[in-house]
Amino acid sequence: MSVPAAPPGQPKKAATAAWIGSALEYYDFFIYGSAAALIFPKVFFDESDPATATLLSLATFGVAYAARPVGALFLGHFGDRLGRKKIMVFTLILMGLSTFLIGCLPTRDQVGTLAPVLLVACRVLQGISAAGEQASANSMTLEHAPPRRRGFFTSFTLSGTQGGQLLATLVFLPVAALPEDQLLSWGWRVPFWLSVAVAVVGFVIRRKLDETPAFAAQQATGEVARLPLVVLLREHWADVLRVVAGALVASVSTIFTVWALAYATSDAVGMSRSSMLWVGALANLVALAAIPAWATLSDRIGRRPVFLIGAAGSAVLMFLYLWAISTGSYPLILVLGIVTFGVVYSAANGVWPSFYGEMFTTRVRLSGMAIGTQIGFAVAGFAVTFAAEIAGPNGDDWSSVALFTAALCVPPVIAALSARETAKVPTERLGERTASDPSPRATVSA
Repeated sequence: MSVPAAPPGQPKKAATAAWIGSALEYYDFFIYGSAAALIFPKVFFDESDPATATLLSLATFGVAYAARPVGALFLGHFGDRLGRKKIMVFTLILMGLSTFLIGCLPTRDQVGTLAPVLLVACRVLQGISAAGEQASANSMTLEHAPPRRRGFFTSFTLSGTQGGQLLATLVFLPVAALPEDQLLSWGWRVPFWLSVAVAVVGFVIRRKLDETPAFAAQQATGEVARLPLVVLLREHWADVLRVVAGALVASVSTIFTVWALAYATSDAVGMSRSSMLWVGALANLVALAAIPAWATLSDRIGRRPVFLIGAAGSAVLMFLYLWAISTGSYPLILVLGIVTFGVVYSAANGVWPSFYGEMFTTRVRLSGMAIGTQIGFAVAGFAVTFAAEIAGPNGDDWSSVALFTAALCVPPVIAALSARETAKVPTERLGERTASDPSPRATVSA
């Protein structure tokens, strides 16, 4: 099927909408991570056992990742049936609403054990929303992008994610500086309430975006799959497995942004909340430039080598970053935090939207990316909980956590080595069968 070129200016418009929408969406998602490490153990769980309270709080962070594969099944199906735009609008509204409700929840002191139950329910809604967000935004930008610049344009989704994380950190900085009584009574709620503005702005931006030429062409010719999941598992099962394995690299992000933050501010190290939040903020600021730079490089030399740099490099550098935290040396923590997360991890983070999306045909691209990434991300989300467990009763066994994180980077390396190089493949040929690929590319409709 021949894919018509996107109208002039539409690729930039799609990339901008993906960046802004993703930033706003993941602002909501990441403020939860900061609150789970710094606030929720004292607000929603039993303070008489701080270690257990922190463990349970970090587990609620992982709950959203468990919900994401379920959300991916539904949102992936409808994204490949109804279009990318509808899912992008829906996910943003759902994320904004669920995040606002978290800011309105009663605490454990007010309603007892009902408080963490309500917290988990809202967190599940966040996870369902996030399940379709990146896959729909990535599909939208990839299918609008010029063929030889797909890496660059799709990277805007992930740089938007980093922008959202940066925004979340900057919002939490003044909140974390509040006196303890104000922080725990009302201060922590403010970042969550701001999600109303997030939802409104994001809705206005995304509803004005055109559907992609590739999907519109499928609709016009009646080639939209009736059951995208059936087609996906029949024709692209090997690539789904590659994406699942590749998505485990997200464990670097969750360990860096949540567990390392909790570890650094614990009694074992004693760093201040504000100083560690600044590490994350500056690392994300660097990532805003590094992600499109790595993605542009992948348009020239290929997706695989850039992804491998990010996955393998992060496995090594996580040892150095967590060691730096154990020393309590803030300059060392700051430098290694920026290098690890802002520069090296950005190589994998910037290239995976194009790398994964190019494995699939238009008929199942959103489903393939959503299901594959969300299964891998589910493991990454609970990596924080496992890290809290293997760090020992005092939560200070950083070397075991670093080794655990490095082990989770091995499957992404294997996935990249086994994948096809697709950087130079024309958009309409993406996902077609090659002689070296064992998975069939049947053409029977489903």
